[in-house]
Amino acid sequence: MNKVLLVGRLTKDPELRTTQSGIAVARFTIAVNQNFTNRNGERGTDFINCVVWERQASNIAKYCHKGSLISAEGRISNRSYDAQDGTKRYVTEVVCENVNFLGSKSSNDEAGRNDYQPQNNYQPNDVNDNNMEMADLSEDPFKSFSEEITLTNDDLPF
Repeated sequence: MNKVLLVGRLTKDPELRTTQSGIAVARFTIAVNQNFTNRNGERGTDFINCVVWERQASNIAKYCHKGSLISAEGRISNRSYDAQDGTKRYVTEVVCENVNFLGSKSSNDEAGRNDYQPQNNYQPNDVNDNNMEMADLSEDPFKSFSEEITLTNDDLPF
């Protein structure tokens, strides 16, 4: 079975081209972190060449840019061609069958920010017509469960 699943960031903007028969093809490289560290405790990175065809090629060229986080599912392909200087060149790449857009570099840089603003105009005093007891909405309803846990981007497995 020849099956590949990658999650990583684009190293540059995808290159979109069209074949002579009008089929869209996009080429891009994904930087994927290795699972192990070297003697200095640093993680290495693999740079994987990928190609995607037809509608997905157009979509990745339109919506993804350098630094975009994507997942790519496909198969490894080996091919060769004759270069202009007459030498034979060999290429190994992932032919993507499914590409998912997981986010852009700028959206992940801001992942730690909480910009949520409620969009309703609810006022607790507006509902007090039936002498109902109103809950204190300013208190944290989960405060008695446990101590607070703070997560950073480094804690996430992706």
